[in-house]
Amino acid sequence: MSNAPQQRDKQQRRHGTVALALVGLVAAMTGLAFASVPLYRMFCQATGYGGVPQRAERAPDEILDRTIRVRFDANVDHALPWSFGPVERVVEVKIGETALVFFKASNTSNAPVTGTAVFNVVPELAGRYFTKIECFCFKEQTLAAGASIEMPVTFFVDSKIVEDEDTKNIAEITLSYTFYRAGKEPGIATVPGNDKSGS
Repeated sequence: MSNAPQQRDKQQRRHGTVALALVGLVAAMTGLAFASVPLYRMFCQATGYGGVPQRAERAPDEILDRTIRVRFDANVDHALPWSFGPVERVVEVKIGETALVFFKASNTSNAPVTGTAVFNVVPELAGRYFTKIECFCFKEQTLAAGASIEMPVTFFVDSKIVEDEDTKNIAEITLSYTFYRAGKEPGIATVPGNDKSGS
């Protein structure tokens, strides 16, 4: 009989330890869930995984005597009252050459709206060689009611694309953007073909 209180104390301590461990586990899993999206984005941007283009300060010195076609795709999430599209649908650039293109966005509502763009390239393997120097997608864009703006993208296709067995025969790359209302968690840009743009 005298051992009963001690056993109850031990059991309570054990239950308390288990409960504390479970609370810690839930907190750790919650933290990982919040961190997973930015970590995944950082991984994609560093490796080109999932067709995410690279970033650079400037273009390389080597320009090849070979061209590649770059097609542009533009989409707008239904929650953002904008029209959005490329000024030119397709350009041909030399591999390694810096190119400058423009996209046009218009706020079709009667109030200022801020949007943010996500992007990727297809085929996905080309993401590790498609490199942006400047892009409107690097920061949020705010348009006044009824306002329109032309936004630049400066990019190049790295000459290493022709040294890679998996990418050396790629003749066309599609750069795809999807604009979302700022504050709404975006995913990866939609697959080309689901175009809701306006130019």
